[in-house]
Amino acid sequence: MRILFLAHRFPYPPTFGSKVRAFNVIRHLAQRHEVSVLSLARSAEEEREAAGIAPYCREHRTFRVHNPVQAAKMALTLPTPVSASEAFFHSTALQREIDARLARRSVDLVFAHCSAVGRYVAHVEGLPKIIDYCDVDSRKWADYVPHKPWPLSLGYRWEAWRMARTERRLAGRFEQVTVATPGEVETLAELGVRERVDWFPNGVDMAFFQPSAQAFDPDVITFVGRMDYFPNEQCMVDFCARAWPRLRQARPSLRLQIVGAAPTARVLALGRIEGVTVTGPVPDVRPFVQSSALTIAPLAIARGTQNKILEAMAMAVPVIASRIAAQGVDAVPGEHLLAADSVDEICDAVLRVVGDRRERERLAQAGRARVQSHHAWGSAMSRLDGIIERSIRPAGGVRVATAAA
Repeated sequence: MRILFLAHRFPYPPTFGSKVRAFNVIRHLAQRHEVSVLSLARSAEEEREAAGIAPYCREHRTFRVHNPVQAAKMALTLPTPVSASEAFFHSTALQREIDARLARRSVDLVFAHCSAVGRYVAHVEGLPKIIDYCDVDSRKWADYVPHKPWPLSLGYRWEAWRMARTERRLAGRFEQVTVATPGEVETLAELGVRERVDWFPNGVDMAFFQPSAQAFDPDVITFVGRMDYFPNEQCMVDFCARAWPRLRQARPSLRLQIVGAAPTARVLALGRIEGVTVTGPVPDVRPFVQSSALTIAPLAIARGTQNKILEAMAMAVPVIASRIAAQGVDAVPGEHLLAADSVDEICDAVLRVVGDRRERERLAQAGRARVQSHHAWGSAMSRLDGIIERSIRPAGGVRVATAAA
């Protein structure tokens, strides 16, 4: 089968969230099908990095866009129902290439990764199409509203409304809508999207994310994430302001590592707090996680699955996460990881793990076993295969209407 895979961000290298999911879908599908990957690039460096996907697909192409131009497109949509996300990830050149391929009937299935690229093929009829929302983006925008000052909060509320409208509209134009968790299926139902919806989980490369043979440091806790991403920035600023002073008072030797690329000025300032280190970008996060007593994910805003949680669990490092972040993982709080929201809960959980080696070992082993049984990529892709089989229908040909403006 000839599969056209569309992504809003080029899925190589698979360095975070949605790119990890997209890359693993491509790699799996290419084992039995001819997969062509089309996506955007915002720099010459991104275009060079994209070439690394060549061994994992039949062909790939990038279409260069420039942030100032894309930002202008967003501004033009502000008074309209067209979402800013769709405008930011729109390329006329990419649309022409997609239409040309479909007109040649050189595609048997379209797989659109994330709602931002659904617009490119929503007008196509007579061809099986799957759209993988991964997360319900409209709810993510809505989740930001309480954390943004007025009048910026109004803009987030407006985009949440527009994205919800987009998600409902696109769902009616694809054979199947997929997300990453059962919870996101329920969220779509709340938006009125109930038909042809399914889910397949994010997975972990269990061979890559292995436990370390080296001893861990019982006084080190770690947070991993891209640090210009607002939910990561916000949760670390809040954690350092509220929980960290109490933890240091209870255990003065405790140290916190904030590991991740592109730290903002607010995050860099956290490095001036006693016991806190902000690493910035690192070539490999695994040594930082493996040497830690535990990792934390105290996110107040979290949709879908947090890969940072799965990867730490796969490395047999205990995780303490907020309840909303833990919901995205197929694991039982208290058994495979710890869930904590309030400052009291967070501090109690951290001190419990760093102060009790048997408790740490219990969580470490239970966490890795759970990821291996419920979040290995093999089982996730088997579920996706079933979804694709249900999506394929005999088609009398591809009819391409005029692309939406």
